[in-house]
Amino acid sequence: MRAWVVGRPGPVDGGPLVAVDRPVPEPGPGQVRVRVSVCGVCRTDLHLAEGDLAPRHPGTVPGHEVVGRVDRLGPGCTELVEGERIGIPWLAHTCGECRFCLAGRENLCTAPAFTGWDVDGGYAEFAVVDERYAYRLPDGIGDLEAAPLLCAGIIGYRALRRSELPAGGRLGIYGFGGSAHLTAQVALAEGATVHVMTRSADARRLALDLGAASAQGADDPPPEPLDAAILFAPVGTLVPPALEALERGGTLAIAGIHLSDIPVLDYQRHLFEERTLRSVTANTRSDGRDFLAIAADIGIRVSAVPYPLDRADRALEDLAHDRVDGAAVLVVADG
Repeated sequence: MRAWVVGRPGPVDGGPLVAVDRPVPEPGPGQVRVRVSVCGVCRTDLHLAEGDLAPRHPGTVPGHEVVGRVDRLGPGCTELVEGERIGIPWLAHTCGECRFCLAGRENLCTAPAFTGWDVDGGYAEFAVVDERYAYRLPDGIGDLEAAPLLCAGIIGYRALRRSELPAGGRLGIYGFGGSAHLTAQVALAEGATVHVMTRSADARRLALDLGAASAQGADDPPPEPLDAAILFAPVGTLVPPALEALERGGTLAIAGIHLSDIPVLDYQRHLFEERTLRSVTANTRSDGRDFLAIAADIGIRVSAVPYPLDRADRALEDLAHDRVDGAAVLVVADG
């Protein structure tokens, strides 16, 4: 089968992704094999390719926004059937035994595994997944549009909940790419006023088109104090202005798995009056199910930019250089 792997991690323009031919994988106990239709291109894939995230094993196949149909069942499968359309997300496995898993916080599992990092992902014609961690996908959402929902959407949804945005509150969004444009729609559907801060003029236009109340430069102040904010851009220097934009008692949630260094914070300006800074780590399967149901219910609009599988390296380069308005998606085969 055709696939892409991370060869030697390094700057994306140096070609860290390598096209290879690999045997079609066989599903193990409790796993299903998926014939991949599409796979989203996530910023986490870029962090892996460039070495911000150390590869867990050589020759990793990236990709954790995978949509396809079940092609073969492994021994002991009871939940899924051949031909069923499913999504393979970032969370690939949890131990089920640590105190976090037992408390319903499996996103903090002490022995997790992740698709496209610990186990091979969807930059390939076939992939395997533990059936307990796959999602059935809502009818009415096409493959191309469903792919970004499986990480960008789910992580953005968890970040929104972590921001503790009050009902009818004012939400600031810093960075407006694949994840942010989905999260904004959920917040707007729930009655929030959304202000977007991003450096891309095209992204600002998209934000306003989706219903944002304002859109300005990345480190510009919003037109009114924020009850909550989410930082999607992996840029630590945006943390101080985002905190400074919060109303007293507000929360800034950082949605990414990687962030550049945060400058020194001034306690009085940035944190006093019970402002909160918090991170977001992966997601639970419940987060994913809840978000996919909401996405179907509100008719979420997905700005997806298709690339053929053979151009996966170009898709990652375009993502790195902010040349993608919305979410890049690799088209591997017909759904």
